[in-house]
Amino acid sequence: MQDGDNISEFKADKQNIIENIELNIWEALIPVVILMGMLAYNVFFVEDQEWFGTYTNQIILLLGGGVAAVVGFFNKVSINIMLSEIWENLKSVFIPIMILFLVGALAGTWLVSGVIPAMVYYGLQVLSPEIFLPASVVIAAIISIATGSSWTTSATVGIALVGIGTALGINPGMIAGAVISGAYFGDKMSPLSDTTNLAPAMAGTDLFTHIKYMTITTVPTIIITLIVFGILSFTITTTGRSDVSNLLETINTTFNITHWLFLVPLAVIGLILLKTKPLIALSAGILLAAVFAFIFQPDILNSLGTSKLSSIFTSIFTDTQITTENEKLNDLFSAGGMKGMLWTIYLILCAMVFGGIMDGIGALSRITSALLSVATSVFGLFATTVISCLGLNVIASDQYLAIVIPGKMFKKAFEDKGLAPENLSRTLEDSGTVTSVLIPWNTCGAYQSSVLGVGVGEYFIYAVFNWLSPFTTLFFAAFSIKIRQLKSSNSK
Repeated sequence: MQDGDNISEFKADKQNIIENIELNIWEALIPVVILMGMLAYNVFFVEDQEWFGTYTNQIILLLGGGVAAVVGFFNKVSINIMLSEIWENLKSVFIPIMILFLVGALAGTWLVSGVIPAMVYYGLQVLSPEIFLPASVVIAAIISIATGSSWTTSATVGIALVGIGTALGINPGMIAGAVISGAYFGDKMSPLSDTTNLAPAMAGTDLFTHIKYMTITTVPTIIITLIVFGILSFTITTTGRSDVSNLLETINTTFNITHWLFLVPLAVIGLILLKTKPLIALSAGILLAAVFAFIFQPDILNSLGTSKLSSIFTSIFTDTQITTENEKLNDLFSAGGMKGMLWTIYLILCAMVFGGIMDGIGALSRITSALLSVATSVFGLFATTVISCLGLNVIASDQYLAIVIPGKMFKKAFEDKGLAPENLSRTLEDSGTVTSVLIPWNTCGAYQSSVLGVGVGEYFIYAVFNWLSPFTTLFFAAFSIKIRQLKSSNSK
C-alpha cells in the first residue's frame, strides 16, 4: 500500500499526466541532473552529510524544485499550474503524514506500556541467532500478506524484530533488510494492498490474474532472499546466550512483563484485517497502550514525569528514554514520539514539492516518452518500463506515480508488441512497488528508515528482495520465460 502502503487514500489512477510540447528531453533532465549532483556531493564530500545543516536533503530537494520551476518558466508553464500540481502532491501525502505522526506516538506508548519490551523479552527466548534473519523475513511476509500493508508490518512486528535482533547483537541493517524484504513480498502479493490493485488497473488486467502471474518472478526472488539470509545467519557474530540471559533479567526487573501486553499489537493487526481505516487502527493502538501503561507499568510512568498522565503525553509527543542497567537496552528503549517524525515529514513534503513541479512542467511525461521511443524490442520494452519505474521513484518520490505514469504510458506499447497486460502489471510491481523503499527521500524510504530506526544506506544492500526483483523480471524477459502473449492470455 502506499507503500506508502495501504495507507493513502490518494486516487492515483485518476491522476492526469501533464505533457508540454515546448519542453525537450534535455531541458527535462536539467533539474534531475542538478538534484542528483547536489545529493551526490552531499553524500561523498560533506562531513556528516550536513551541507546545509540538519535539513540538508530537504533543502536540496527544494533547490531542485526551484531549478525545475525556472525550466518551466522558460517553457511557458505558468506558476499556477506548478502550484496546482504541488498542491495535488501535498494532498496525496496527507494520510501518510498523519500515519507517521501516529506511528511516532505508537512507538512511544508501546515503549512505556511495556509492549515493545515484552516483544523483545519473549522474542529473545524464541528466535535464536541461527534462524533470526530468515525467520524475520517469513514473519514480516505473513503479517504483510494478512494486512496488505508493509507500513503496518514495520510499525508492529518490524519494530519488535529490530529490537530483538539488536539485543542479540545482529547488525540493524541486516534486520531491517530482512523485515523490509518480507514486508514488501507480502504487500506485493496481498489482494488487500492498494498497489496490488492499482497495477492491474493501470495495465488493463484483473487482480487475481495479476497476482497469479506475479508468482512467476516473485517466488524465485523470495526463495533467493531466504537463502541469502540463511547464509548470512551463519556469518554473523552475536552476543551469545549468556548475554541474552542478562538482557532478559534486566528487562524483567525494569518492566512488568506479561502476555497480556500482546493484546495491543494483536488489536491493531485485527483492526487492519477488518479493513478499519489505518488512522483509526493506529489511534486505537495508542489509546490501548496508554491504558495498559497505567495498569501494568505505573512505576515506569512515575519515573518519567510529574504524573502518570504527563508521562503518557510525553511518550506521545516528545522524547522518551527509559534507563536500565544495560547500555544496549538504553539505546533500544528510547522513542521520539511525534516529534521524532518531523525530519521525515519535512523530507516527504519537500520531495512532493520537487515532484509536483517536475510533473507540472511536463518533465515526467517527457522523460518517460523519451524512454519509450527507444524500446524497439520486447526486452527493450520491459527494460524501459523498469527504468521508468525506478526513475520516477527517484524523481517523483512517490510510489503511486512510479506505477501510474509508466502504466499509462506503456499500456499501448505492450499491446502493440502482442503482450498480455499482466506482463506490464507484473513489471510495474517488480520495479515500481518494491524499489520505492530504496530511495531515502521517497515516501516509502523515508517512512521505513524512520520507523525502523535504520537509515536507507544501512539496509539497502540487505533489502535483497527489493533490489533483486527488477533484475528477476528483466532476466525472465531476456530469456522469454513465461512471457504471456496477448492472443493466448485468456486461454492460460
